[in-house]
Amino acid sequence: MKTLQIQKIAVGSPQQAAELPALLDDAGIAFQPINQVNWPDEYPYQPVVAFRMAYTDQALLLHFRVSEESVRSVAGADNGPVWEDSCVEFFSIPANDGVYYNMECNCTGRLLVGGGIGRQGRERAPQAVLDQVSRWSSLGTGDMEERPAPAQWEVALIIPFSTYFLHHITSMEGCTMRANFYKCGDKLSKPHFLSWNPINWPKPNFHLPDFFGQLQF
Repeated sequence: MKTLQIQKIAVGSPQQAAELPALLDDAGIAFQPINQVNWPDEYPYQPVVAFRMAYTDQALLLHFRVSEESVRSVAGADNGPVWEDSCVEFFSIPANDGVYYNMECNCTGRLLVGGGIGRQGRERAPQAVLDQVSRWSSLGTGDMEERPAPAQWEVALIIPFSTYFLHHITSMEGCTMRANFYKCGDKLSKPHFLSWNPINWPKPNFHLPDFFGQLQF
């Protein structure tokens, strides 16, 4: 199981997600690869993907960087099927009650957040919760059909602790959290399902907390 130390940003907390790349550069926060190809026989394609994370007194700071052969964003709205687009994801368990959250963002900042104890019957975050997540995409915010050309893009998110809408989280300091990070694109011309921590399962499935890694704040 992979373990990652998450650094606190004590000063200069960002107000907008567009500030994150420069802020994390200044803080020396390194990128971590999302490079586990868990189902190589059926889904061998491996885009180049990395993430980095820090936190403040109020929020998680998350920055993804992607290079892939095509890009797609047609989900159209928050809580839509963003996983079918060029999509990056962060799954995490904030407490010890078995509830985990899936936070999924496509390449133009459409966001999906769900919570629950299993893949079925998950509760979607209300729009008021999603609206509190500041987002920035290097591709802008417009929808686009798949572009079959090499694409490089970035997404940054400021995720307030209130995004864990089924819990009351006030601080991450000193906490240890189980989590995994993903890159997918279910309806791209080259579907793929990459993870940070390996997944030992016979078919693509990200909703498997047993295969989450560990974040130490």
